[in-house]
Amino acid sequence: METSTTKPKWDVFKSYLVQGARFSAQHEFPLLSKSEAKPARAIPFDKASRLIDHDQWIHFFIYDRYFECVWNNPKQYLPLFKRFSGVITPDFSLYRELPLIMQSWNTYRGRAIGYWLQINSIPIIPNVRWGDERTYAFAFEGLEQGGTVAVSTNGCIQSKEDRSYFKKGLEKMIEVLSPETIINYSYTPNDIFDVCRKQGIEVIGIENYAITVRKAVV
Repeated sequence: METSTTKPKWDVFKSYLVQGARFSAQHEFPLLSKSEAKPARAIPFDKASRLIDHDQWIHFFIYDRYFECVWNNPKQYLPLFKRFSGVITPDFSLYRELPLIMQSWNTYRGRAIGYWLQINSIPIIPNVRWGDERTYAFAFEGLEQGGTVAVSTNGCIQSKEDRSYFKKGLEKMIEVLSPETIINYSYTPNDIFDVCRKQGIEVIGIENYAITVRKAVV
């Protein structure tokens, strides 16, 4: 018998994104397969449709309003994703002032889309986002140890407080996930990422798109 979660027009929760998934024990996030990819280039989602050069990855390290459409109608963007080398999973915001349940929901949404992309044969790199220490309970859940993960300092290290939260979360992520490679979009300061290199973790920095564009104009 059909239920409200199996009838497509009633599936406001996008439950079809995780059909067939295995789930993590605590928060029941869909489990994502480990990635070994090491991209050198990535383009923001909101710029991707204009490109002819598809030999790069799509990322979502932009304002949420520019990619909420992917959550609302992911099937619409599947042909676009298939044209590129792969997708770094969506970076729904975990602002520290948001209620914790909203931060957990945004983490789930990124995992759900990541799982759906994988079952549609699109290579992904799991994006890892955290807020304060409370988010450590779910921020790394559903991800395998080792392999490649992605993070971004874009807009996250502007103040001393933000920088401290980012660095502490990065160290916790390394402790929990033991990644072999970390992709960082935007600035990759040594004082933050040396902790990775000292543990033998490869750090690949991808230049902020705005800087790339400015260089092209000069």
